[in-house]
Amino acid sequence: MAEWNQNFVKIILSSRFLKEIEKEWGALFISNLEQGIKTFSNEIKPMLIQQSELTKQYDGILASAEIELDGETFNLSRLERKLLDPNRDVRKKAQQARFDFLASNKEELDQIYDDMVKLRHKMAQQLGFKNFIEFRYVEMGRNEYTPSDVARFRDYVHEKIVPLIAKQRKKQAERLGVKELHFQDEILQFPEGNPTAQGNPEWIVEQARQMYSELSPQTDEFFNMMIDRELMDLVTRPNKAVGGYCTNFPTFGIPFIFSNFNGTTHDVEVLTHEAGHAFQAYKSRNNKVVDYIFPTMEACEIHSMGMEYLTWNWMDKFFGTQTSKFKFYHLLRSLMFLPYCCAVDEFQHWVYENPEVTPADRKAKWHELELKYLPWRIYEDLPYAEEGTVWQFQKHIYEMPFYYIDYALAQICALQIWSKSRKNMDEALKDYIRICEIGGSKTFLEIVKAGNMHSPFETECLDQVIHEAENWLEEWKN
Repeated sequence: MAEWNQNFVKIILSSRFLKEIEKEWGALFISNLEQGIKTFSNEIKPMLIQQSELTKQYDGILASAEIELDGETFNLSRLERKLLDPNRDVRKKAQQARFDFLASNKEELDQIYDDMVKLRHKMAQQLGFKNFIEFRYVEMGRNEYTPSDVARFRDYVHEKIVPLIAKQRKKQAERLGVKELHFQDEILQFPEGNPTAQGNPEWIVEQARQMYSELSPQTDEFFNMMIDRELMDLVTRPNKAVGGYCTNFPTFGIPFIFSNFNGTTHDVEVLTHEAGHAFQAYKSRNNKVVDYIFPTMEACEIHSMGMEYLTWNWMDKFFGTQTSKFKFYHLLRSLMFLPYCCAVDEFQHWVYENPEVTPADRKAKWHELELKYLPWRIYEDLPYAEEGTVWQFQKHIYEMPFYYIDYALAQICALQIWSKSRKNMDEALKDYIRICEIGGSKTFLEIVKAGNMHSPFETECLDQVIHEAENWLEEWKN
């Protein structure tokens, strides 16, 4: 398919009607073709096949997890309920079991990633790039910012947001009644447990249907279509792939949502998040250029994270008396995610700048970055985690390299949607629907501007949204 597409692109770019094509479909269409042609040749086909096989191996390891704990067998998704248990000892045992599983697959996980890194470096150089970083930025359509811009964003997070989160972690320890926060405590915000939906998966979907019917006529039409055409696979089951995502079937003009409901707060979060992606794809379904249905990744995540905030006013449908706690949990977790996100990004830049290092070197680097971005982290009786292995649970690092800082950039945009929705919900929703309809017909920063937002690379914008979120958290009372 890639070879066929490449030949088709060459025909378009060599056409004597290129100016007319650009006039009809836009300069971005031509630019995307010109950039895309740089990232494929027949020479790398065997390497792409090998990369796909390595991805399958990694997926297979995670999906095969059968973790024995307290007389039950868990996959990684179901184990999350134990990781969130209000009992600290239960959480600790669950984390130990989780990392025992990782350690039992140590050699395979190390080898798979080592092979991936070396393969990707070779592939990039084969195509004339200095390294895989250059290749991947072009492949991902990052034509408006550079690794240096991303590094400055990470520096801001390290200098301004890490101290803020360190302060919040101390307050979290006080809420939980523990002297010091350990790794197994980080995920829990309240001693009685994080807020959870008050019903089963079918009930959650019904509440979501009501919510989207009230949010807008467009979301009402969209979500009823998703239900009627059975376009959601939501609940975890044995041997099901981990994670959650939205994909699209352009021939039929429909999106599809995949997730792993497991009886935690995550169920509502993942549904609203992926519904944001799906709604955007649905609103862009009539774009005649298939490549204009989805924008670049960081823009896509504005739609998903923005939907999480636009639905805040309806969270009582899911959480009842726990709604206030959910909002606190959700906003705080969004901020707490930023340092981890930057650690993942800096780690990947270092990995692909140094493709010949050993698996042990990579783990040591991850440990170093944890000290930089997550200095509060304390591992207790988790020796394999302390070696610097947590990142091996992060599918993006193996399967979608460099697709992670996108979440942080989008989170800054989504926080602007949150801020606007608190002042003028109608305007916030109007701007949101506009950027969904744009799809991928504009670049990331053009989409940001069209949504009446500021670039996440602007220090003034960062200062403003972080300050407002911090104030909200400080003033929060249950």
